[in-house]
Amino acid sequence: MRKKGLFFALMMAGGLFAACDSSTVGVNNQGDNMKDSTCGLGCKVAVDSIVRVGEGPIWDYKFNRLLWIDTQGSLMIYTPSDGKNREIKLPKMIGTVVPYLEDTVVVGLEDGIYELALSSGALKFLCDPEGREAGNRYNDGKCDENGHLWIGSMDKDCTPLKASFFRVDSNGSGRKVLGEVTISNGVAWSLDGKTMYYQDTPTRKVSAFDFDVEAGEISNRREVISLPEDLGTPDGNTIDAEGMLWVANWGAACVTRWNPQTGELLQRIDVPALNVTAMAFGGENLDELYITTASLYMPDSCAAQYPEAGKMFVVKPGVKGVKSNYWKQER
Repeated sequence: MRKKGLFFALMMAGGLFAACDSSTVGVNNQGDNMKDSTCGLGCKVAVDSIVRVGEGPIWDYKFNRLLWIDTQGSLMIYTPSDGKNREIKLPKMIGTVVPYLEDTVVVGLEDGIYELALSSGALKFLCDPEGREAGNRYNDGKCDENGHLWIGSMDKDCTPLKASFFRVDSNGSGRKVLGEVTISNGVAWSLDGKTMYYQDTPTRKVSAFDFDVEAGEISNRREVISLPEDLGTPDGNTIDAEGMLWVANWGAACVTRWNPQTGELLQRIDVPALNVTAMAFGGENLDELYITTASLYMPDSCAAQYPEAGKMFVVKPGVKGVKSNYWKQER
């Protein structure tokens, strides 16, 4: 687990916890810069249990289920049809999960990339492209349309610029594509697959790369979205069917929708948890936005204000998502 003192120091330096001392939490103060404020659009509880750091939701559309995690060591499988949420305890921290087969998913655990059998909990090691000498753990990641996993890392103590970003191929080989990262997060693609969106959380910025689909290469990095201080820092992200980018706002109790072509803030949905971690479109029509949150790493002064922090929420934002990519998927 990350050392709380150092983690708090890094996040305080980023201004993440200032919101609890302000009366502006949950209030739209973006003025004319926002086209559609949906602060009154209510989030409902999807899973009525509190986890420590909910993360990584992804809709497994082939089997109508939502895969998500508690980074502290659990994989969850939520089925909206019956409201059941199954938990698989893991022996290590987990950073991401991506769908593969009915009984198999791929996970990024703290020490490597594994296949996980859902029926038995058995793990099959695939690779560790970073190596344990780095002292980091794997964090957020997603697959591209060719089934390659793009996954980043972070130091457990959040040491700046110590982590990296990797591409893991379907044969299990992996290589570093980006270095000097602090907290690798948020991987998504434009609708045409030619642009990758990526976030190094403490920078408060969303980067875009040119993405070569066939070669699986990124180039031409540029910053396309910059979050103001009152919107915290960007954690997870996802793309919608209109090509707009959704960002989970850690430290700001909301998710936001942006135009990645212009950097314009389009929409904000308040969430009853200070630290919002990630979101994914799901449901049979991909019109439900599932939002994960954290109960850890929240100042004591905020606990009474956010008693449901750590739960997973759902809202219908008025736009649909797109189908997720699978590990080793066939085009």
